[in-house]
Amino acid sequence: MLKNSFHHHIIGRSPLINSHRLFASKIRTIEKDLVVIGGGSGGLACAKEAAELGKQVAVLDLVTPSPQGTRWEIGGTCVNVGCIPKKLMHQAAILGHSIQHSASYGWKIPEEKPTHDWSTLSHAVQLYIKSLNWGHRVQLNEKDIQYVNGRGTFVDRNTIKSVNKKGKEVLVKSENFVIAVGGRPSYPDVPGAKECCLTSDDIFWMKKSPGKTLVIGGSYVGLECAGFITGLNLHCDVMIRSIPLRGFDQQIAEMLVANMQMNGTSFIRGSSPTRFHKRDDDKIEVWWEDDTTKYSGVYDTVLLATGRRADTDLLGLENAGLEADPKDGKVEVDEKDCTNASNIYAIGDVAKGRPELTPVASKSGRLLAQRLYGGDVTVMDYANIPTTVFTPIEYACVGLNEEDAIDRYGTEHIEIYHSHYQPLEFNLPQINSDQCYIKVVCERNNDQNVVGMHFVGPHAGEVIQGFACAIKNKLTYKQLTSTIGIHPTCAEEMVRVNITKRSGKDPAVTGC
Repeated sequence: MLKNSFHHHIIGRSPLINSHRLFASKIRTIEKDLVVIGGGSGGLACAKEAAELGKQVAVLDLVTPSPQGTRWEIGGTCVNVGCIPKKLMHQAAILGHSIQHSASYGWKIPEEKPTHDWSTLSHAVQLYIKSLNWGHRVQLNEKDIQYVNGRGTFVDRNTIKSVNKKGKEVLVKSENFVIAVGGRPSYPDVPGAKECCLTSDDIFWMKKSPGKTLVIGGSYVGLECAGFITGLNLHCDVMIRSIPLRGFDQQIAEMLVANMQMNGTSFIRGSSPTRFHKRDDDKIEVWWEDDTTKYSGVYDTVLLATGRRADTDLLGLENAGLEADPKDGKVEVDEKDCTNASNIYAIGDVAKGRPELTPVASKSGRLLAQRLYGGDVTVMDYANIPTTVFTPIEYACVGLNEEDAIDRYGTEHIEIYHSHYQPLEFNLPQINSDQCYIKVVCERNNDQNVVGMHFVGPHAGEVIQGFACAIKNKLTYKQLTSTIGIHPTCAEEMVRVNITKRSGKDPAVTGC
């Protein structure tokens, strides 16, 4: 299975391995061509691709329970506590609004506001997640990939020790290792935070309704959760210390906040929590302050969305000659995803400077396996990666936001085309469309190369996905506007945009 030279090195000459001979003789030892640490999107994609290329692969994966005791199975953040349950709950909230709007389309509905049963939704979501967990296990088995349900810790550069929930240990030796452990929510250094608060690790696995909820943090995780909580007829406040959606276009970020406020979410701006306390009735007392005043409030649930940290603290990186950034736990890699140890790689959220997105991890994992075992030399292109924020009114984008375009090119060298539009479906129920908005960021040159596209409105991710391909292929403003739109759709407004911010004209779309 392993090359003779490699086998001779790790068994016969490594002083660290020799020192563990007696220890290893009592522990089952596995030898593989590739060991992937982490069973999320990136790790699984890499493992499957390597197996397709004829290599013997093992995947190590064991989730450390959250401080509230929540745990899950293989599949990583996206499947268990991220993209999948988030979008299903987002859809649940959209359906609630649709029931109310359906009266304008002739549907006879009860006069009272529809009620929602959290436990029914939660149970259905959890069953679906478990089906995905099982599907991953089946795929690994079909590809003859060994699944080791244990927490991995490096012994040296060619050996890792896995410990399962029962304390059983296994040594796994390999030529190459891929670190794909992803990240976990971080907790602020505030008294009572870990004892009283939930994170995105917990919210999707709650069996009973979160009730009156305080979301702390203005990240996309915070706003998305607040959006569906409000949409499920629950009271929700959002506390933001500085700006919402840092790293996204700030004009649009404020539009999303305004839309959420219009839909019933309250925002506490410029404030930070100072203490949490769980009362005897299980409600959470929260104290916070802004620049001048101290406040307090009582909630059924407090959800922290204050950032994430790479899950590397227990990996024993130092035993393999590696070190993680103490601030965020991430590992430095080069363009080929290699760490400073030539046989150890890192992909996905754990890698320094990489976008924390599921498709990015999956693609980089497949490319890494192809470079290692398929003779390919292609490296991941991290430019112009599209993404969507699933707030009540969705926001999708690709390329540069307005602030970054100004920083890169200067105000005089960019042209911003923009428009407000009204989705046809909004007209009969008279839904407010003030935040339905398009922004196209172009270089101000002869070709007017499109360097950023932003869409706020229904099914935003579905709209931007195709335009992302166009931007990858050097889309120009002339090519964009020479494209015929599909009528009547929201997406057609992208190819009709013609008013510049520089002109000062009203960007509202009128007529068909």
